[in-house]
Amino acid sequence: MDWQLLGMTFGLVFLSELGDKSQLAAIALSGSCRHPRAIFLGSAAALVVASFLGVLVGEGVAQVLPTQVLKGAAALGFACLGLSILWPHGRDDKLI
Repeated sequence: MDWQLLGMTFGLVFLSELGDKSQLAAIALSGSCRHPRAIFLGSAAALVVASFLGVLVGEGVAQVLPTQVLKGAAALGFACLGLSILWPHGRDDKLI
């Protein structure tokens, strides 16, 4: 097992999940429930299953497309997402 890859993956997923909607949902559920262990197990299982599906899909796509195409598509997707967040869409909300 590649321990460096394991540690890097853990760190990146951990940091990306801090303050995420799933964490906020777990906070809201635990505030209104007397069984925090069940909430922990349910949210942990959901994260594991979602990550597993992401790995399966990523592995499948990587077998069909070359690595450079995947990296380019990911970069383009992130750039489009960033621009769509920054670009006003005619709504009343303005950039600060």
